[in-house]
Amino acid sequence: MDIIHRLERIPVSRFHYKLLVLTGLGWLFDAMDTGIIAFVLPVLAKEWGLSATQMGFIGSMGLLGMAVGAVLAGSAADRFGRKTVFSVTLVIYSVATGLCGLAWNYESLLFFRFLVGFGLGGELPVAATLMAEYSPPASRGRFIVLLESFWAAGWLAAALISYFIIPRYGWQMAFFIGALPALYVFFIRLAMPESIRFLMDKGRQQEALAIVGKIEQSAGVESVVQPAAMSNTTVEPAGTKVVFKELWTPRFAKRTIMLWIIWFGIVYSYYGIFTWLPSLMVQQGHTVIKTFEYVLIMTVAQLPGYFSAAYLVDRIGRKATLAIYLAMSAVSAYFFGQGGSAEVVLLWGSLMSFFNLGAWGVVYTYTPELYPTRIRAFGSGWAAAVGRFGGILAPTIVGYMIAGQQGMEQVFTMFTGVMLAVAIAVWLFGEETKGRTLDEISS
Repeated sequence: MDIIHRLERIPVSRFHYKLLVLTGLGWLFDAMDTGIIAFVLPVLAKEWGLSATQMGFIGSMGLLGMAVGAVLAGSAADRFGRKTVFSVTLVIYSVATGLCGLAWNYESLLFFRFLVGFGLGGELPVAATLMAEYSPPASRGRFIVLLESFWAAGWLAAALISYFIIPRYGWQMAFFIGALPALYVFFIRLAMPESIRFLMDKGRQQEALAIVGKIEQSAGVESVVQPAAMSNTTVEPAGTKVVFKELWTPRFAKRTIMLWIIWFGIVYSYYGIFTWLPSLMVQQGHTVIKTFEYVLIMTVAQLPGYFSAAYLVDRIGRKATLAIYLAMSAVSAYFFGQGGSAEVVLLWGSLMSFFNLGAWGVVYTYTPELYPTRIRAFGSGWAAAVGRFGGILAPTIVGYMIAGQQGMEQVFTMFTGVMLAVAIAVWLFGEETKGRTLDEISS
């Protein structure tokens, strides 16, 4: 029995949940930083006298950094390892977040936001790749969606920091708190294993054997040590240089196109909506404190969205779950944009968060499944990078729409159209991967 088959036969155990928490905390810190900038923007706009267009550029600059980081980190993770790149990118965005608290003008903040985005964009696809490569096939979707659920916890932390810290200690302190995750790297280096598939791909069989043996022991599974365990026919040979054009070979072109459409649309809608949400609500007449309370409630609604998607993704499949959640997110966004009483805004805003973030969990499940080990992080990184360009456009476009005297109704109607288009693309062109091993899917 070869190493990969030994890994995949291990049932869900304490090891898998430990890895989920290790990668999930990194995800939580990412979301905390992304959320903090959304809550800081309305305060900063008042203090620095920023226009709507300038506010949009602050949001877009972070996304530009994420696009660059996703491509470079994805390639680096396939070359140097998932664990190493995860740690390095975590340090980069943590330190850069602290520097945002030292920003002395608009231009310096833009530069620091680019560095923050670079680290964030590099970490997310790498963490998802690592979790996918360790998860049992029958539970892989559930684990990746649960990993993504840490994003909601991070936004919740950002909302709490903004609610309690910014009014009392200023926006700078919120950024300084966002620098603390850098300390987490020391724990990651000790507790997180390298990807078995990566080690096999690089010819490091002894290291892979040692890790699999420890996981088997912790799960109470009898180790099967045979000569065949020293070779793995399911992983492609190491040493072949990864090139961009491989994503466009007949084997992967359709998958690449579909993933790029999904990523562009979901990132465009998410960052366009949630980067601007506190500011848009302030412009509708809500106070800053009341706005933070509303967004905090909407953020809490993300958690059941993730958990419901985690339940469905391994039962009805990736394709159906993703298409349904995107379509319902579109419907919720439309009615949220129509405004109304505080109760109506909270209802549709919460449903929008529920379905949009549930869809995100499925996207992070789906993406690494569609590429083989040798280019898994590379392909996932490129898909994420294309998405980040959607995120770059969205905050800026919303800024221009607001500057052009267009209101919430027009803004959210636009996002409704985008999400519906992506839902249709998933339904028409998506390939179901539920319950299949990574090697079966990528062959």
